[in-house]
Amino acid sequence: MEIDPNRAIQYLVDNAPKFAEAKATRVFIENYLRSVKSKLMGNEEGTLGAKEAYAYAHSDYIEQLTALRIATEEEERLKYMMSAAQLRVDVWKTNEYTKRAELKNL
Repeated sequence: MEIDPNRAIQYLVDNAPKFAEAKATRVFIENYLRSVKSKLMGNEEGTLGAKEAYAYAHSDYIEQLTALRIATEEEERLKYMMSAAQLRVDVWKTNEYTKRAELKNL
């Protein structure tokens, strides 16, 4: 299989902003989740444990957890696709080095 390093590099360039956006979204949702928990705990009376139980069971908190799952999945997908593209470039470089070494030995 012939590896086109330019195509792999272009993939990295094209997807870097998407990865950055996905990571920013995940980090935002993680921090917003704390805010949701805090607001929900403020709405509940009783012990700290009761307040936490209320917040964790609330639909608003569960909705943010679902958003966090989706954001993390997208970030990880992009991260591993970019890693695969980088590996393609590394394999191409190794193949080119091997070809040059073989030509030297002829």
